[in-house]
Amino acid sequence: MRGILTGNASWGKRALLLLLYDIISINMASFIALMLRFDFKMYGIPNIYFQNYVSYIFINTACTLVIFYIARMYHSLWYYASINEVWNAAWGCASAVVVEFIVMHIMGKDMPRSYWPLTFVVLFGLTITARFFYRFVRFLKNERIGVGRKKGIKNIMIIGGGNAGKTIVDEIHNSSHISYNVKCIIDDAAGKIGRFVSGVPVVGNRDVIVEKAKELDIDIILFAIPSIKGDDKKAILEICQKTDCELRILPGVYQLVNCDVTVSQMRKVDILDLLGREEVKVDAADIAETVNNKVVLVTGGGGSIGSELCRQLATYGPKKLIIFDIYENNAYDIQQELIRKHPELDMEVLIGSVRNTNRVRQVFEEYRPEIVYHAAAHKHVPLMETSPNEAIKNNVFGTWKTAKAAMEFGTKKFVLISTDKAVNPTNIMGASKRLCEMIVQMFDRESKTEFVAVRFGNVLGSNGSVIPLFRRQIEQGGPVTVTHRDIIRYFMTIPEAVSLVLQAGVYAKGGEIFVLDMGEPVRIDDLARKMIKLSGYTPDRDIKIEYTGLRPGEKLYEEMLMDEEGLQDTANELIHIGKPIDMNIEEFKEQLAELKAACEKDDQTIKYAVSKIVSTYRVDETGDGVIV
Repeated sequence: MRGILTGNASWGKRALLLLLYDIISINMASFIALMLRFDFKMYGIPNIYFQNYVSYIFINTACTLVIFYIARMYHSLWYYASINEVWNAAWGCASAVVVEFIVMHIMGKDMPRSYWPLTFVVLFGLTITARFFYRFVRFLKNERIGVGRKKGIKNIMIIGGGNAGKTIVDEIHNSSHISYNVKCIIDDAAGKIGRFVSGVPVVGNRDVIVEKAKELDIDIILFAIPSIKGDDKKAILEICQKTDCELRILPGVYQLVNCDVTVSQMRKVDILDLLGREEVKVDAADIAETVNNKVVLVTGGGGSIGSELCRQLATYGPKKLIIFDIYENNAYDIQQELIRKHPELDMEVLIGSVRNTNRVRQVFEEYRPEIVYHAAAHKHVPLMETSPNEAIKNNVFGTWKTAKAAMEFGTKKFVLISTDKAVNPTNIMGASKRLCEMIVQMFDRESKTEFVAVRFGNVLGSNGSVIPLFRRQIEQGGPVTVTHRDIIRYFMTIPEAVSLVLQAGVYAKGGEIFVLDMGEPVRIDDLARKMIKLSGYTPDRDIKIEYTGLRPGEKLYEEMLMDEEGLQDTANELIHIGKPIDMNIEEFKEQLAELKAACEKDDQTIKYAVSKIVSTYRVDETGDGVIV
């Protein structure tokens, strides 16, 4: 409170001084205009003009001050004065002269014709001089700083000479709390090269980044193009990585929309920035129409995907959101987060397992969910290889029990979260998810409920994913472990994947397997090396990379679509549809019954039983999946 009062008092003093200055300037402007009209000869001014000037002084002063106030010339922070303030000053001065002309004409007081434009020019000049004086002093100070390298001052290169870049430059120039010296700007637009943005030269395009960083002794590179395409951002950031400079970047294009572009918004470059992914776009109105005022159930709602589903669903106004998870700590965390961010949300958090038939039926019977997002699953490939029966019990029959309850209790839409590992699976986890896809297709053919599956690859930052592992290993000084030099994976962020899942749910008619476009595949070895560089180390010198060999059930690459499924486009270019596969429903049910009996007995030959149902899943002589 004390700071606020002190700030208001300081502002009041400055406003009072500015008011006094304007009173003097208003009258000086009229007098100087007369002097200019008569060649600065006092005796040459006709007495009638001088008397008219004197008699109108008080009226002119009062009217002009009121006009200046209306033009918001006492509201702006002239510390940050820009073209808007110049326009306000011009509008205020012009209006004041027009009012003076009209009133004096009504009063029968004439002035020379040239007096009016001269008055405007002088008044505008005096007004702007006072208001931009502080900025001019700051500019001279910054110029002196730029001549030499003072202690604590960091040299800055800005990538992007657009609105965001200009805003960053202006803030650095205007702030006394930022110890930066902007040395140059980089921009690929040929028309900007050789010009200046707020006094800073645009020295070239991306090709000169490394050269100029060394020549100008750059410490920090600020990437200020929030609207750039993913591929271009990736290419430019990879060039920047060749320098020894610290990299910082604006979060995204929404910053421009919110006029929230500041140096404090700049963050460190993350591995996501180097993957070159385009911003995912979905139709929020369609999703809202599907979800709004509906009872929605998320199984596995405390997990990586499930919790993000809950976050995004909460923004679309469901009638009730039911979070179902066996792990109470995760469920509690997302519950508390949503209570804090969405206090209006009607939410129920329930603990239970999808393997428990009675518990699942109880939930459906009591709450009658209209939409179900089934994210509950065991997903860790190596762990499931050593516990295959648990993968089948949880993934396959957990899905079967949940889908059966959805059908019996009138759920309108059931969305299964699947994986690219279900395509030509080489591990039991992938094979179990393929069985889940077959189960929802089976139920779709026998039910009014729209059963669909959404298949996508690895999500960045999820529990057990490679990026958190690499981060921990780098923090511990290495080594960073990569299973194989040539292993590749498709990656997508958790929020991206979930937003596309919700969009796919809008398109669902029943029986589809939606396949998300994961972009270009990423070599895990390249990913590890980029993460090491981003952490300020040199791969193989500061942090070693060790190749540990493929783990049980792991393959070099993941596929997104089985050959027999075909592919159809949707309204969203990142979502495709695989056609349902023909299968004998009765035979499949018999196979499931045999599989259920086998897994409940913890039969060690369970993988062979799965391979008989999933024809593309092959098991070698040791009982392991075949590595491709």
